[in-house]
Amino acid sequence: MDRALREAAARGESTPISLAGWLRFALRLAALLVALLVCVPLHYLYRLFAYGSPFPRLFLGLAARIAGARVERIGVPLRRDVFFVANHVSWIDILALAGASGTAFVAKAELGRAPVVGWLSRLNRTVFVERENRLGVAEQINALREALQDNWSITVFPEGTTTDGRSLLPFKTSMLSVLEPPPPGVLVQPVLVDYGPVAEEIGWIGDEGGLNNARRVLARKGTFTVRLHFLEPFSPEEFRGRKAIGARARAAIEAALLTTLGEPLRPFAHDVVPVRYHAPRD
Repeated sequence: MDRALREAAARGESTPISLAGWLRFALRLAALLVALLVCVPLHYLYRLFAYGSPFPRLFLGLAARIAGARVERIGVPLRRDVFFVANHVSWIDILALAGASGTAFVAKAELGRAPVVGWLSRLNRTVFVERENRLGVAEQINALREALQDNWSITVFPEGTTTDGRSLLPFKTSMLSVLEPPPPGVLVQPVLVDYGPVAEEIGWIGDEGGLNNARRVLARKGTFTVRLHFLEPFSPEEFRGRKAIGARARAAIEAALLTTLGEPLRPFAHDVVPVRYHAPRD
C-alpha cells in the first residue's frame, strides 16, 4: 500500500480493492465464520463442566492467523495476576495478544452494546467501562479489581487510540487506578506490539472507518509478522500512584520500540480519532 493510499485511508476515504483483493477478503471472512461456528459451541459445551474455557483464546489466535498475522512471541508473558500495558497499532493487536497470552481487555462500554462484537468480547471476559460516567469510576475500578482477583490477566492500551507503529503517544492512566493500591501479588508487564515495516499499512489511524480498515487488512496479499515483546515485569508497589506506574511502563515500551526501529520515534502527526474499544481518557 503506497503512501498516497495510506493518507487517503487516514482521511476517511474508502481505498480501492482489486478483484483478487475482494476474493481474499471473502475467503478470509468465510474462514473466520467457520472458526467461529466451531469454537463457540465448543466453548459453551466446555463451560457445562469447567470454568476457564480455552476456546475464546483459540478463536482469537486463529482469527489473527486468518487475517494474515504471523505472531512471534518474544519474552515470556505472565500467566496470572498480571496487568499488561501495551502500545496500540491495530485491532489485530487484540487478536494477537489474546491468542498469545489468553488476556482479557479493558474496552469502552459502546463495544459491549454492539451486536455480535459485544457478545464475542464477553466470551473473552472483557471489562467494559463508561468513559463519560465520572460518577461510575469507582464501580469500574471495582470490576477490574474483581477481574484481577479472579486470576485473569488484563490488557489496557493507555495511549487511548491507535498509532502508526513508529510513534508512542502520552499514556492516559485512568484505568491504572485499579493499582492504587495494587491488589496483592499483581505485577505490571509492559508489552511492545511491533508490526515492523508494515505497521503504517496495517495501522488504524486518522478518520479511517473500522469497516474500511478491516477490508484493507483482510484483502491484503500475503502475511505479515506481529512481534509481541513481553518486557520485564515490575511490581506496582514500587511506584507511587498510577501516573508513576504508567510512566515506568511507557519508558520500557519506548526503549524497546527505539531498539526495534533503530531510529528516533516520529511525532504522530495524524488527527487522532479514538477507536471504540479503547481505554478511557484521564
